[in-house]
Amino acid sequence: MWKVSISPHVKSGESVEKIMWTVVACLVPPLVLSVFIFGIQTLLITAVSVASCVAVEAATQKAMGRKITISDGSAVITGMLIAFVIPPGVSPLLPILGAVMAIAIGKHLLGGIGYNIFNPALLARAFLLATFPVAMTSAWLPPLSDMAIFSYLGTSIDAVATATPLAVLKTQGLGAFTEQFGAAANLYTNFFLGWRPGSIGETSGLLIVLGGLYLLYRGYITWHIPVSMLATIALLSWCFGGEVLFSGDPLLAVLSGGALLGAFFMATDYVTSPTNKTSQLIFGVGIGALTVLIRLKGGYPEGICYAILLMNPVSPVLDGFFKPKRFAPLQGGGK
Repeated sequence: MWKVSISPHVKSGESVEKIMWTVVACLVPPLVLSVFIFGIQTLLITAVSVASCVAVEAATQKAMGRKITISDGSAVITGMLIAFVIPPGVSPLLPILGAVMAIAIGKHLLGGIGYNIFNPALLARAFLLATFPVAMTSAWLPPLSDMAIFSYLGTSIDAVATATPLAVLKTQGLGAFTEQFGAAANLYTNFFLGWRPGSIGETSGLLIVLGGLYLLYRGYITWHIPVSMLATIALLSWCFGGEVLFSGDPLLAVLSGGALLGAFFMATDYVTSPTNKTSQLIFGVGIGALTVLIRLKGGYPEGICYAILLMNPVSPVLDGFFKPKRFAPLQGGGK
């Protein structure tokens, strides 16, 4: 006997597995580029992170008596994103600990896939930043100029550590920033292509945008969160990011840090973001506003991680407030 749910019925060839592995494919180009920017150890860190997330996923599901679903690709995405938001000079131990926080605690102790409140990868980054603040704020590497991808292997991080663009801008000012990273035209080009210090997977704006546009083309995400988030960051940075009002650099604010990666691959997470279009716009504006607030007034130069985590619990509230209209009128002549 066939059981059919009530209408409307939507038939689609998409599946969770297909969507997840498509996202993984979109994250591969920035990973490959990171090898040429920061060296082969970025591939090692990412491999350790992914393997740890998959292993923790399987072990946790087995311990909790649940079906093991490591083939759906969700743990692989989490592992890649954990690696993408940490410095390229950290010890491989950090992504292992991050995997435990993200998968065992942030995901499965809250109910498993589809029930977690916070983005698992960003929860892992927040945990690592709180427990290993020195490594997470100093293990930045200058981009390689000669494509010698094995240069940093076995090298003391203290000998090669540098500072991210946002850190220089926040702590040393615009003069030091311009002196270190160059004039505007050259700076924008390098930042967009990826030749700048930063986390493993957030440097190349070009590849991140191309991956995000492909997800938009496939209908896996919509434009509402990325556009509202990036537009808010640009607008508020222009208004308040300079020495006087309306003198900030909006393009620099969008290209710096993890704004693009967060907009396309983290804020749009299905589980922790709203589904209603109006809610998504407000969600994106909230993330953008909190990001600029943390960047300008907070203790850390980057604010994407905490901004998304702070807005994650607001997601169901927004969806509840902006409920869609009913398909049918109320019984008894009600309106």
